[in-house]
Amino acid sequence: MRVVRVTRFGGPEVLVPGQAPDPVAGPGQVVVEVAVAGVTFVETQIRRGTDKWHARPEVPYVPGGLVAGRVGSVGSQVDPAWSGRRVIASTGETGGFAERAVAAVEDLFPVPDGLGLPEAIALHSDGSTAQGLTERADVRPGEWVLVEAAAGGVGSLLVQLALTAGARVVGAARGSRKLDLVRDLGADAVVDYSEPGWTKRVLEATGGAGPDVVFDGVGGEIGRAAFEVTAHGGRFSVHGASSGEATIIDPAVARQKNVEVIGIEQLFDFGPHVVGWAERMMSKAAAGLIRPIIGQTFPLERAADAHAAIEDRTAVGKTLLLV
Repeated sequence: MRVVRVTRFGGPEVLVPGQAPDPVAGPGQVVVEVAVAGVTFVETQIRRGTDKWHARPEVPYVPGGLVAGRVGSVGSQVDPAWSGRRVIASTGETGGFAERAVAAVEDLFPVPDGLGLPEAIALHSDGSTAQGLTERADVRPGEWVLVEAAAGGVGSLLVQLALTAGARVVGAARGSRKLDLVRDLGADAVVDYSEPGWTKRVLEATGGAGPDVVFDGVGGEIGRAAFEVTAHGGRFSVHGASSGEATIIDPAVARQKNVEVIGIEQLFDFGPHVVGWAERMMSKAAAGLIRPIIGQTFPLERAADAHAAIEDRTAVGKTLLLV
């Protein structure tokens, strides 16, 4: 079967197409005929060898932790009724950039009828994260919410979830193409955080008070600047570090501003809730309340281009491989 391997740690060019034996389902496992493979920013950092949050895989390895497709075969101790079903499957941290992938039966998520596999995988991964972040931050009607990286896979869903909760949204992104997308999603205001003085425009949009909730998916200087304009008594929620550095706020400073900081470690507790949050997001999509933004897709052999698009900040919404 066709696969893409990381041959060594480095830039996107280390993603090399190749061949591998077809996998065989063991006890409690299934083989999924992969139609769609999800791509995440974290996977690009693992490939570079710079990720701080996951165990470093041994090279060469096949990246990709989430796939969607039909169950092609089942192992022993698995209900044969799974065969042929459309599913999303977690493969762990590796194994997804392939024509076929092995997953444990407990890591399967049935895709509802009427929902496309690309949309389903976006709602399962980024959607469950956005739902969890919104719940933990307790977004309320009438509040101002600042979403960093608002044109990204998680960010674009955070914008929509905040709006459906009755909040007003400032979407922060880089470049006119991304800002146009955030406007189309319904954000009340947009700011380009690559421009000097962007936080002043956030304050202007929020009437000088600053946002009640900040979703910080960037970190670094942008995350710290966003914290500085967070409203007194607000919540500052950290979920990403696309700058290379997660935002860490001194507890004494947070107390002085009376801001609740929900650190990036919140993500470690999301696992048991993913299925429920994904189901909720898919129900909202079916009801027309939200829509996943799939900004770009690539064939399996061009996995390197998919990684490059994410890393050079040209990607919008969710990036997927179509196998």
